[in-house]
Amino acid sequence: MSDRLPGFSTLAVHAGAQPDPTTGARATPIYQTTSFVFNDADHAASLFGLQAFGNIYTRIGNPTNAVLEERVAALEGGTAALAVASGHAAQVVVLQQLLQPGDEFIAARKLYGGSINQFTHAFKSFGWNVVWADSDDIASFERAITPRTKAIFIESIANPGGSITDIEAISTVARKAGVPLIVDNTLASPYLIRPIDHGADIVVHSLTKFLGGHGNSLGGIIVDAGTFDWSAGGKYPMLSEPRPEYHGIRLQETFGNFAFAIACRVLGLRDLGPALSPFNAFMILTGIETLPLRMQKHCDNAKAVAEFLAGHPAVASVSYAGLASDKYNQLARKYAPKGAGAVFTFSLKGGYDAGVSLVSKLQLFSHLANVGDTRSLVIHPASTTHSQLDDAAKVKSGAGPDVVRLSIGIEDKEDLIADLEQALGA
Repeated sequence: MSDRLPGFSTLAVHAGAQPDPTTGARATPIYQTTSFVFNDADHAASLFGLQAFGNIYTRIGNPTNAVLEERVAALEGGTAALAVASGHAAQVVVLQQLLQPGDEFIAARKLYGGSINQFTHAFKSFGWNVVWADSDDIASFERAITPRTKAIFIESIANPGGSITDIEAISTVARKAGVPLIVDNTLASPYLIRPIDHGADIVVHSLTKFLGGHGNSLGGIIVDAGTFDWSAGGKYPMLSEPRPEYHGIRLQETFGNFAFAIACRVLGLRDLGPALSPFNAFMILTGIETLPLRMQKHCDNAKAVAEFLAGHPAVASVSYAGLASDKYNQLARKYAPKGAGAVFTFSLKGGYDAGVSLVSKLQLFSHLANVGDTRSLVIHPASTTHSQLDDAAKVKSGAGPDVVRLSIGIEDKEDLIADLEQALGA
């Protein structure tokens, strides 16, 4: 191949993969094994001491998973990645490297309901404290900074409302504070937005969603941008201080611009254990090969459905950044010019009862708690994904009582519109 850099679609098919050297298999094999044979005692010692790269045990790394990690890192423009069992697991592993008990991180209030619950409740048992900010008010992030702040967390396209976050503006706040910016890029995928290009230091995904794309395999991933100096200021001892379990190695000093990915693997995944199954890695890799084709179809369908809903008399409002009238349309044009994603919400004039009723009347849309499937999906967040929040918090997160969330699939748009039309009419 020439010296030109491969395009996105080429990377989606080829990055990280080679024909199997033993069998010549072109598809990446599923290395369904728990452990790997060492060459000799010295080889084993060097692997355990982080003096050589290689396979030890599938909880820590696996060749199938390694292809997935390299592929997503290439698509996101990062230096390295680590695949884990779910998107939630990715968030735990990331923050374990950054936070000590009593530390804080700032999170945008517009987030997936499960993340709000995880940050608010589960993380309390670790002594990690979340401080909420408003992604529509960049100054609220600045006001939330304290000496205990260790990170800022946002979603590139927020779940459930599909609002676009001004990544560059929040990155400026993070840089000024000397903390990393973590961006959940699940709803956008790197096909639509590459947060590292806009100042993100760490990117996380639920691989379960658009990257896998077929609703058949759980997974999560962490991508290291290689842009943050973990030794500056002594804020991040997990990376800057000698690690006693590895004979005093300083990870930042030893591994440079992929030190964070290494820390997540050898300190987080090794001890917390949320390993991704090689079979799931294989399934997700297969899904990624068609990511560019699927995402464009998702976005084209979503815009058509949003336009239909915006003109329907039973609909009070539509929150989709791809609409010219939407408050986030300018940000969508800047960050996601190929499409504003496939997940959005709309409000019904009949309120809570109308939302619950609608999801029961849809026939082509599947009523379930997922997004990013080839199939179109629907849910009423206030009674499901965001039900743990009080009414005020539901509204602030974009999941008010009258809101319905759609995840638009790759079916024929005319069929999706017809299904919505009959359900709304009923």
